Amino acid sequence: MNKLLDAASTAYYEGTPFMSDVEFDILAEEAGYVAVGHTGDFEIQHLFPMYSLQKVFVGEEHPPYDHTPKATVISPKLDGAAVSLGYWNGDLIIALTRGDGKRGRDITEKMRSLVPETIGRMGAVQITGEVVAPETIPNARNYASGALNLKSMDEFLNREIRFVAYDIQPSYHETWTEDLSDLASANFDTVTQSNWTGYPQDGLVFRVDNRAKYEEMGYTSHHPRGAFALKERPAGVTTQLLDVVWQVGKSGVVSPVAILDPILIGEATVSRATLHNMKYINELNLEIGCTVEVIRSGEIIPRVVRRIEGEACV
Repeated sequence: MNKLLDAASTAYYEGTPFMSDVEFDILAEEAGYVAVGHTGDFEIQHLFPMYSLQKVFVGEEHPPYDHTPKATVISPKLDGAAVSLGYWNGDLIIALTRGDGKRGRDITEKMRSLVPETIGRMGAVQITGEVVAPETIPNARNYASGALNLKSMDEFLNREIRFVAYDIQPSYHETWTEDLSDLASANFDTVTQSNWTGYPQDGLVFRVDNRAKYEEMGYTSHHPRGAFALKERPAGVTTQLLDVVWQVGKSGVVSPVAILDPILIGEATVSRATLHNMKYINELNLEIGCTVEVIRSGEIIPRVVRRIEGEACV
């Protein structure tokens, strides 16, 4: 499992993800996987570390937060490619992919076409955000992250993408929302300006607004304690059970595998799924040709979870 997650993590940070954030999160939770980032060829250090967010699924216990009005800000969690912008005395000097959160790959020339070249701040400033594409584009997340790997600037300039800022460091105001309001005034798109309907999202971000309180809460080695991402577990996708074959696992156990009419789950095409054993098949009352619901929730391969009643077998 860890090898799969390492490969998924590597692909994500190199801009070529092969599974969605939701799928990765569930697999990581099941395996107790805590590795963050990818130790690839990332040569340039971010001015400030780019932490990931603690992830909580709807219905699970979440970290406590202040319900006082405006104490905690809720914003959409956009699903694209995280980027940092480095400014010095107001001028954009470096733009980096997220990389391993500490170091990233230089994408400065590409980002110059998406963000302001100058800001009204002196000294070293880092602005972080997400490069996103409209959800009307198939595999929008891959489309956006893949754009950062393009060698051709002409092709990059033709991509339908934008940069949406979600933080600035160091802070200049008492609250995070004031800082983002400043960025909006400086002609940046910001995550607090809109609910960003029409762009891929994978949850909501709950964040302490007061900057001093946020820093006082501190950080783990992976994420800040003053924010978390609330996500929904993926809904199953229905398809037809075409056949059942038997395979021998590494442990020598023979188990059934469902052969499915291919379906898209997240950004992966699925045509096979585990059925565990004959008892599982009988409990679900599965028959060749029946309609089934398939999910990817903690299994290396997808899993059939139920038969859709009322659908005739063919």
